[in-house]
Amino acid sequence: MYNLLLEKDQYFCLGRIIKTNGYRGKLVFLLETDDPTAFDHLDMVFIDIENSLVPWFIQAFDLINDQAIVKLEDIDTLEIARTFVKRDIYLPIDKLKPLKGNKFYFHEVIGYKVLDINYGEIGKVAEILDRPEQEIIRILFNEKEILVPLSDAMISKVDKKKKILYLQTPPGLIDLYLE
Repeated sequence: MYNLLLEKDQYFCLGRIIKTNGYRGKLVFLLETDDPTAFDHLDMVFIDIENSLVPWFIQAFDLINDQAIVKLEDIDTLEIARTFVKRDIYLPIDKLKPLKGNKFYFHEVIGYKVLDINYGEIGKVAEILDRPEQEIIRILFNEKEILVPLSDAMISKVDKKKKILYLQTPPGLIDLYLE
């Protein structure tokens, strides 16, 4: 068994099981990724069960947009499948394809120094808040919290070697937090 609490930094959340499909134990995965097709070849996933990541082998995987109808090994009835609904699904980080340019995975930039074009250093990335309406970068600076909407237009550069995220925020946004 894989303990989520001890090894969380080695896995990423690919999505969530949102419902069952049919009567033979199929599940519907919502893949929370920009490119679901990058994961249409999976042979195994890890499911969060009581704060442990448990591996499950995939027998069938049919991708439809950002959802997949999945048949997992040993889940053969609707009753068993229902117990998996609303659970998160994970993969090891080494299953991610490296991104180039200013593209990054959320977990990659945690701890990066943040430099704003107008303000200079404004702290370090504490986390990326993944909200339905907008992803937000949560930055910690001298015990203050700065929240910046995550958008391509605000990201000037991502220096993965130096672990620096360069932003160009709208005038006045940083002032709201530093006053």
